[in-house]
Amino acid sequence: MIRTSALRETPTLTGKSVRLVPLGPEHTDAYFAAGLDEEVRRLTGSHGHITYQQARDWCESRAGRTDRLDLAIIAPRDGRYLGELSIYGVSPENETAGYRIALSAIEFTGQGLGREATQLVLEYAFEQIGLHRVWLYVYAFNMRAIAVYRSCGFYVEGRLRDALLWEGRRHDALLMAVLRGGTRGR
Repeated sequence: MIRTSALRETPTLTGKSVRLVPLGPEHTDAYFAAGLDEEVRRLTGSHGHITYQQARDWCESRAGRTDRLDLAIIAPRDGRYLGELSIYGVSPENETAGYRIALSAIEFTGQGLGREATQLVLEYAFEQIGLHRVWLYVYAFNMRAIAVYRSCGFYVEGRLRDALLWEGRRHDALLMAVLRGGTRGR
């Protein structure tokens, strides 16, 4: 049985290189700037640009929700915004939810930050929220992210052919999931 109150509580989770804090209005500027980064947009398949007001509205509306958990990824030493992540699409009946993460700039990749953030939030999702399965979609060209997800126990469960049209080219998306305890696919 899942605890939706664990979503509303919006925890602060601290690791060695990242701190996950509730996404809020104080992150608006950095969240908006991340949405302008072309590589971040490509890796997330985000075609359009959000306006500053949309970014503000989004960041201001995250607190107190019981259907999702939105956290900012912060550098513990200097408080620098590194990105954001979400547990969303929570299905209490099935004890499942979706997961997404976006580092705010390509300069933050390759340092283990995404892996650490993912491990922290998965531990919270399984142990505090009580989820059994967490799933995600990742574009097949994003080999770095796929490797990180695999190292966190995610297993490829399916392929959505031609799911993204980016600059005239079509790309597949992979459906990946991890089960409580890191149980891999059969």
